[in-house]
Amino acid sequence: MRDFAVLLKENGLKATFQRVNILEVIEKHGHMSVEDIYEEVTKVHPSLSLATIYKNIILMQENAILTEVPIAGKKSKYELAKADHMHFICTECGTVEDKMCLDQTDVIFHQLSEEKHFKLKQRQVNLYGICEKCQIKEAS
Repeated sequence: MRDFAVLLKENGLKATFQRVNILEVIEKHGHMSVEDIYEEVTKVHPSLSLATIYKNIILMQENAILTEVPIAGKKSKYELAKADHMHFICTECGTVEDKMCLDQTDVIFHQLSEEKHFKLKQRQVNLYGICEKCQIKEAS
């Protein structure tokens, strides 16, 4: 398990018990909505409000600790910030699966950036479709 107190301090934030617990929950479960995070965090800290969770998620997102994963037609999910990767997002059940970018995608992104004289700092690629489980459900 990562030392989230150090991660928070390195990114200019105080290591409060709320923030550490939010990060622990997200690390354990992966991509989570604010409501799912709230549900898990309040099992340990029942006095925390949903507003406190929102405030801390926004703050940690602004400080590059968390990344928002927008999901078309559904609430966004959040994940720990990590190396650039792609998301395969199921439009049926809302699951999010991480996939590392391929060398070919890196080449395309860098070519596009150079052509447009655009300084690429970070990327987030979200591919929307239907996961294998939902395809099987549709077929039956």
